Amino acid sequence: METSNYYKKLKKPIWAPPGRLFGPVWTGLYIIIFVSFGYVVYLYIKNIIPFIVLLPFILNLIFNFTFTPIQFRLKNNWLASVDIVLTVGTLLWALYAIYHYASWVSFVNIPYALWGIFATILQLTITMANRKN
Repeated sequence: METSNYYKKLKKPIWAPPGRLFGPVWTGLYIIIFVSFGYVVYLYIKNIIPFIVLLPFILNLIFNFTFTPIQFRLKNNWLASVDIVLTVGTLLWALYAIYHYASWVSFVNIPYALWGIFATILQLTITMANRKN
């Protein structure tokens, strides 16, 4: 409830989706992430890929899961902006790194990448709109 109230109080662009949309979108994306990133871990355990290919997936999960506490517990838009840029950056690195070994992982994560890019633009816009002058 507090998270919802905090998001409602932020100045947002007119094209910002309603807060209630984020849960269903992320549920679908987390299913894709769980299956595809799990497969990458499997490839690493089987010594099919080196650690450098697994690394951006690990970093992506760390940045992805830290966004919500940064944004809604710390209420720090600037740090959340840095975090979301790192989330998208590590995702793009991960999808590039795995492509040679399992191209389907790259393709199935296109919705995650597109949503991540959209969310990054939204977060940066919200951050700028809510900055203290």
